[in-house]
Amino acid sequence: MLSLLITLIMAVVIGSIGSAIAPGAMPGGMLGSMIAGFVGAWLGALLLGSWGPVIGGFAVLPAIIGSALFVFLLGLLARGFGKRTA
Repeated sequence: MLSLLITLIMAVVIGSIGSAIAPGAMPGGMLGSMIAGFVGAWLGALLLGSWGPVIGGFAVLPAIIGSALFVFLLGLLARGFGKRTA
C-alpha cells in the first residue's frame, strides 16, 4: 500500500516538474500532472533508458525529461487544434 502511495506521489511530482519545464500548461491539475508523470516515465525510459536515481519505480531524470517532452508535444497538439477553422 505504501509503495502505491509513493508511486502516485512521484508521478505527480515528476509531472509537475515536467510541466514547469516545458512551455505550455498541462491541463487537469493534479490528475493531469499524474498522467504526465506516468506517460513521461514511460516515454523517458523508452527514449533514454533507466539511469539515475530510482524512486517509486521511476528513473527520475529520464522521467522528468520524458514528462517535459510529453507536455510540450501536448501543447503543440492543443495549439494545432485550436487554430483550426471551419
